[in-house]
Parts: sequence; structure tokens; C-alpha cells
Amino acid sequence: MKPTEILSSEHRVIEVVLDALERIAADARRDARLDVESAKSALTFIRNFADRCHHGKEEERLFVKLYERGMPRGVGPIAVMLDDHEAGRRLVREMGAAVEAYERSDSAALLTFADKANEYVELLRDHIGKEDGVLFPMAEAMLRDEDRVQVLADFATFEAADMGAGTHEAMEQIATTLAQRFQLTPVSERGAVAVGGCCHGAHGSCS
Repeated sequence: MKPTEILSSEHRVIEVVLDALERIAADARRDARLDVESAKSALTFIRNFADRCHHGKEEERLFVKLYERGMPRGVGPIAVMLDDHEAGRRLVREMGAAVEAYERSDSAALLTFADKANEYVELLRDHIGKEDGVLFPMAEAMLRDEDRVQVLADFATFEAADMGAGTHEAMEQIATTLAQRFQLTPVSERGAVAVGGCCHGAHGSCS
């Protein structure tokens, strides 16, 4: 299993929650009511799986190895990916603040949440497309076999240090629950599941 295959398979899990988030935003606009439980579940997943685990492994492990192999930091694909990561974090903070404001009976916060959710979904879908279609193929052309072995080991170390026991399974369950709640295509039908990915739940990985 290649590191980029693990990361790409994690994208399929993230896409489930993006689809759910898009539905939450649409329902909020239509019903003038925010499904707070689903919104909080999606944000919990995004913070812990999409950002902390997935983006963390990219930034602190894969990208570092690509720098060593000559990929530039300040320009090019990695620079674009890092900008996207930061833009996503800002939108997640804004969505979280909107949920809190909505719970304090701020009616304007509902549309704020929906707007930010749609921005995040658009950003991440485009981001995933750029990684799967551009960055990861470039990475495979640059990495050596020994690099792949090291990055895979680094992924395991990163996850063990950063994710507490049971967190992987909990994040996978959130994606499954949201898929069922909104009748979305499950992860198992979106592509192959990588062994040794971020989460080690029912499917043997975070994807």
C-alpha cells in the first residue's frame, strides 16, 4: 500500500461527510431550521478526521518527504494545498461559531452556517480533485521505494501519537451514521478501502 493510496482512500470518507454537510445546509435554507445534531457531528468529523488526521499526515509526513525530494515549499502544488488547508480551517471555525450563535437564538446564524458550509464543500471537493489528480501522481513520480516505506511508518507513528484510542472508530462511525441519515452512497461503494489508513474501525482503516 502506497501512502498516496491511503490518503486518496481517506478522501472517499471525507466526501461522504461533504455530501452530508451540503444536505444539512440545503435543509437549513429550506426549513429555516438548522439540524444542530447533524451539523455538530459533521464538524466533529471534519476537525478530527479531515484536518487533524488526514491533513496532519499530509503536512507533517508526506509533504516533508516531498520537500526532501525537491518539491518546492513556497510555490507549486504543495503551496496550493497548504493554502486550501488554512482556508478550510477558517471556514470550519466560522461554521462552529454559527452553530453556537444559532443555539443562542441568533436567527441570522442559520444562513451564515449554510453559506460557510457550501463554501467549505466547494473548497474541499476541488482540493480533493487537485490532490488525487495532480499532487499524488507527482508525488509517486518523485518518491523512492524506501521513501514510501518510511512515510507509511511515519503515518502509523503520527496516528498513534495524535489520535486517542477509539477515536478512529468513532470518526468512521460518524461518516456511516451521516450516510444513513441522509441516504448517501456509503464509503464501501465509493472506491477501495486502504488498509492501514487513519482509522482502524470496521473496514480496517479510516476509509
